[in-house]
Amino acid sequence: MPINSFEVTLSDTTPALIVASDNMTQDVVLHNMSKSSNNYIFIAGSSDEADITNNIHIDPGQTIYLTMRPSDELWGLSNPDGLNVGVLRIRKAD
Repeated sequence: MPINSFEVTLSDTTPALIVASDNMTQDVVLHNMSKSSNNYIFIAGSSDEADITNNIHIDPGQTIYLTMRPSDELWGLSNPDGLNVGVLRIRKAD
């Protein structure tokens, strides 16, 4: 069960791949590394769906937990530009 920890710097205009698809289920922990108010991370299941107006967001300093199925991807944007999302990815043996 490999565990990876990393950060992804996000743009406010071009979606970035936060977690790539895998052939195994993945548990993912996402943390908005910013502590300043009004600094939001927006996440979506594809680059086509990612935008900063209609997606779920992660508040400054907030942590969320997700389980991703094989072939799922996670994309993100930030508002303002240049925020970091901390990622802990755990690949699970099925």
